[in-house]
Amino acid sequence: MSSRERILGRVRRALTDVTQDDTPYEQAVARDYLREHGERSVAETVDLLAENLADYRAIVHRCSPADLAATIAGMLAARGAKTVLVPPGLDTDWLAATVAERIADRSESTPRELDQVDSVVTACAVAVAETGTIVLDGSPDQGRRRITLVPDHHICVVRVPEQVVSSVPQALERLDPVRPMTWISGPSATSDIELDRVEGVHGPRTLEVVLVGDGQASADVSA
Repeated sequence: MSSRERILGRVRRALTDVTQDDTPYEQAVARDYLREHGERSVAETVDLLAENLADYRAIVHRCSPADLAATIAGMLAARGAKTVLVPPGLDTDWLAATVAERIADRSESTPRELDQVDSVVTACAVAVAETGTIVLDGSPDQGRRRITLVPDHHICVVRVPEQVVSSVPQALERLDPVRPMTWISGPSATSDIELDRVEGVHGPRTLEVVLVGDGQASADVSA
């Protein structure tokens, strides 16, 4: 008997006392909680996202679509990045101004090879203002999960306002639960040892988020 068969057998035994007319899971839990805290305009929601991202020590940039390529090129140049990992579905115009060598996202790339890449640029699925969280779901413009967990520098582009929501419940409504999701609140960090904060433990040491939209004036907000 395989491990899979043993686990499924345990699940079946645990469910033997559940009657067929038992309340379905979707109805068993009350869903009358607040969908967001307070009332905010679209601009205020975006501002809250930027504030919470910076509070988590992400570096936040704002720009218009016309300035996006130059903004990303400037970020890579400031980092001294010579190579940048590119998901297969990323808009090629976003990197039109950079001189860094573009590395394709390949399934056969090893963790060691990914660790040698200077930076990675992705889009996102949604961003949550109240928690300062960006969510990746493995779409073509975001690539596989490990390309944003191994390289030390991650640039993530958020389209404003269409990809920004106030709360986690609103974000969940937009996400497909069967997709491989990564929820990111600031750069990877831990304080497990004597409460000393160490960054870059389970993912990138530096997270830069670009809020791009017609109403976004060019600006940087450092954490």
